[in-house]
Amino acid sequence: MRSMPLTFCAAAAAALIAVPAPAALASPAAPAGDDDRRTGTVSVTPSTIAPGGKVELWVDVCGKGREATGNSDAFSSEARFRPADDGLFAEARIRDDAEPRSYDVWVTCKDGRGKATGTLTVVHHKRPSPAAPVKAGGGGAATLAERSAEVEAEGPGTRHAVIGLVLAAVAAVAVALRTSRRRRDPAGS
Repeated sequence: MRSMPLTFCAAAAAALIAVPAPAALASPAAPAGDDDRRTGTVSVTPSTIAPGGKVELWVDVCGKGREATGNSDAFSSEARFRPADDGLFAEARIRDDAEPRSYDVWVTCKDGRGKATGTLTVVHHKRPSPAAPVKAGGGGAATLAERSAEVEAEGPGTRHAVIGLVLAAVAAVAVALRTSRRRRDPAGS
């Protein structure tokens, strides 16, 4: 029974010993000088964008006053960085034919000693479009009013003429039948 708490304590001690080991084995960060290679991360704003949109890119790996270029399979052209308050800044336009997925962004300092990477996601937004253009002030009724005005401008067509003739014929037959009944039976009226 006493072996269970002993096993638990041994496992906890081993975990505490193992956790700091990777931090101790990691190499110390080199001071940022002109003679070393620097790596960093590209900040992409917004990180999710539709084709044709623009993103802002920020990077501080090259240092102030330096130059860099940025590339991505999603960009329509290479992004050229310029000095800004907190490092380097650039804008990039997303290709109109960019597929919806994640894309890598990589920046290379002009001196060749610094690089930065990041990601952005291209999404396609399906925007609802109206079935017919809406006229101002009429809403959906404007389309119906337009169609009604077209019909009025055309006047009666062949269909209307045929229906009118049929109704006139039915009315003439009804009047003739009623008149013939009255002549036969003068007392029934």
